[in-house]
Amino acid sequence: MIETERLKLIACTAAHLDALLENEKSFSDLLGAGLADNWLAFPEAVSGAKKMLEKDSSALTWGMRVILFKPENKIIGTGGFKGAPDEIGMVEIGYAIAPQYQYRGLATEAAKGMIDFSFSHNVVKIVDAHTLAEENASGKVLLKCGMTKIGETFDEEDGHIWHWRILRAEYENR
Repeated sequence: MIETERLKLIACTAAHLDALLENEKSFSDLLGAGLADNWLAFPEAVSGAKKMLEKDSSALTWGMRVILFKPENKIIGTGGFKGAPDEIGMVEIGYAIAPQYQYRGLATEAAKGMIDFSFSHNVVKIVDAHTLAEENASGKVLLKCGMTKIGETFDEEDGHIWHWRILRAEYENR
């Protein structure tokens, strides 16, 4: 688990994902936590996370997480990694926070927690992220986390996206 001052980023087990695929109440009951409205911004990620976990047990460490807001014991979003570190030691992070919990610094706190977690593993040399190719809150979060926009690319699903990165040396020297 990744824990910050106000958040717990809980790794989704097969049981968590099965419960969530069944219905949100089963999932909430399993975790013993409430659910914020619109907490699951990308429901399609659940089945993808399940497939990733079935294929590779390291997805428990480097896969989907739910974000629990400790003061309310409520799941307010998702985050995590798009897989284990690759051959050059790169991981990619992602996150989404329910609308009513945005603009409180929680996305920044979650992203920093994931970056700290990543670099606590010696194999990780690079942490990447992607946002829509526009000035938005996600880009501001990544800037606050010390990441730099390194380019723009085209994604079949999302169109033009910005590529963000922080290197281990940059992380250690901040």
